[in-house]
Amino acid sequence: MSGKHLGRDGLVPLWKAGITCRCPRCGTGRLFSDYLIARQSCADCDLDYAAVDTGDGPAVFIILIVGFAVVGAALAVEVIFQPSYWLHLVLWLPMILGLSLGLLPLLKATLIALSYRYKRL
Repeated sequence: MSGKHLGRDGLVPLWKAGITCRCPRCGTGRLFSDYLIARQSCADCDLDYAAVDTGDGPAVFIILIVGFAVVGAALAVEVIFQPSYWLHLVLWLPMILGLSLGLLPLLKATLIALSYRYKRL
């Protein structure tokens, strides 16, 4: 394990493992082989990812985070500018899709790191 990636407690910081989508143990091996498909094991430290199961956790957090942000922004734009409905569609649908697809691997990697940290992996 490389010491430069580890925190004071000898573990990779959760935020770093989540944002970089790296192995929660060593912090260097890639976590995903495809968009959301976890590898069989870490190429660097051989951590077995066979027990990885985040379930619907990342999707629930995405719904809450993106829903709060987009609904708040849409309400603010409606109150201030009162645009037509088609403009709302043009503004908010790409934002919903972009935020959802962009945050999903980060939140899944964070939940996998939490599983490792608390001995569920």
